Amino acid sequence: MDRLTSMQIFVRVVEKGGFSAAAEEARISPTMVGKHVRQLEEQLGVRLLNRTTRRQSLTEIGQLYFERCKQALLEIEAADASVKQMQLLPRGVLRVTAPATFGGQMLAAVVRAYLERYPDVELDLSLNDRVVDLVEEGFEVAIRIGALPDSTLVARPLQPYRALVCAAPEYLARCGTPQTPQQLRDHNCMSFVHGNHYNRWRFSKDGVEQEVEVHGNFRANNGLALRTAALNGIGIIMQPEALLCGEIAAGRLRRLLVGYELEHRAMHIVVASNRKMTPKLTSFIEFVVEHFGRDAGSFTAPD
Repeated sequence: MDRLTSMQIFVRVVEKGGFSAAAEEARISPTMVGKHVRQLEEQLGVRLLNRTTRRQSLTEIGQLYFERCKQALLEIEAADASVKQMQLLPRGVLRVTAPATFGGQMLAAVVRAYLERYPDVELDLSLNDRVVDLVEEGFEVAIRIGALPDSTLVARPLQPYRALVCAAPEYLARCGTPQTPQQLRDHNCMSFVHGNHYNRWRFSKDGVEQEVEVHGNFRANNGLALRTAALNGIGIIMQPEALLCGEIAAGRLRRLLVGYELEHRAMHIVVASNRKMTPKLTSFIEFVVEHFGRDAGSFTAPD
């Protein structure tokens, strides 16, 4: 017989004052109640109850065991309740991975609102521009930019990850404002170094696409470095809206070539298909979709 069940029956016998009352509450026979108590006594090698034809009473050891059993059963009940609570409310550590620029500039800016809404959740955010293996590296959810060739992922679409062309008012006052992509050839364009195509910027207008080869005296493999250089009036940059929207809203950078569409890439929030959808995970996905989903409007500057 199950040791835990026997302990529960023993506690009922003591609290109810006899085998019959304990049997009625547990909905088993008095004979079965007796078997549970005898099993405990045999396993412990002691007598827990003094039995007479009229009543049962605890031995000295039985009294100690009864008190310890009650405490153990309360601890087990509390443990069960905490697990059930975790299944109902978002709580625990949630490991998230996101691209460096989006995660650092946009996602981190709204984290406070999520944590205030769900105070029992702890977010562990890892910023990385490489494609992270969610299962192997132990992440529960990721933000992905670009195509999703991995069919083992379950994805929710977010706003497209758009790029903007910007420069500081100081630079434009000194060097002029380009009106067409082709005029960028006459400007100091600072590029993001990625492979061998860092100096090719693509635009489209009225269905017509064009690629412009730009040049400049500064380039970097980090968007923050390019933004800082642009703020200092060095030249023109093309970087993600997530990185530039705050500076544009503050007037420190000015958006250029507004009538032209620049390259944009799909963005999704993804989980592994075999990942259990816990309340903390579901709540975070819904929160991200609320702030960055297709119906959430364009990116806004973090406060």
